Amino acid sequence: MIYGLLKEKFYYFFNSKRDIHRSSKISYLAKVKTVAGGSIKIGKKCSIHDYSMILSYGGFVHIGDFCTVNPFCILYGHGGLTIGNGVRIAAAAIIIPANHIFEDTSSFIYCQGETRKGIFIEDDVWIGAGAKILDGVRIGRGSVIGAGSVVTKSVECYSVVAGNPARFIRNRGSS
Repeated sequence: MIYGLLKEKFYYFFNSKRDIHRSSKISYLAKVKTVAGGSIKIGKKCSIHDYSMILSYGGFVHIGDFCTVNPFCILYGHGGLTIGNGVRIAAAAIIIPANHIFEDTSSFIYCQGETRKGIFIEDDVWIGAGAKILDGVRIGRGSVIGAGSVVTKSVECYSVVAGNPARFIRNRGSS
């Protein structure tokens, strides 16, 4: 049993579709896996904590240098997820660059396909605990996403946003 788990983890960390810098630390309790193709790239000195999931789902997840993904986060790659340098993602955040198409009421939602616009998170962003970031969003450099926020629209640089849906609160550096 133990050998099987170690063999599985070895495959997850060293298959050819993943490029994880050797200085990054990934918990053995995290799941970092390419699913249905795609790729995962994790830069220097990143920390991926227990029970977080980074799955490609046919797209890509590219994480820059000096980033932290805290416990219970979910990061999918469907339409492409790019995360800049120095980004902090608090516990239980969910980032999914895809959405279901559901207009046709005569067929099941799962049969109607998905949109896959992608998500781009620039450098020096802090994403609060339990935040959700949805497909097609760009988060500008130096922004703060409040805990529990649902981000449905792009966020300007150095903004603080919060709520469901996330709304502009103020610019960083202003009192």
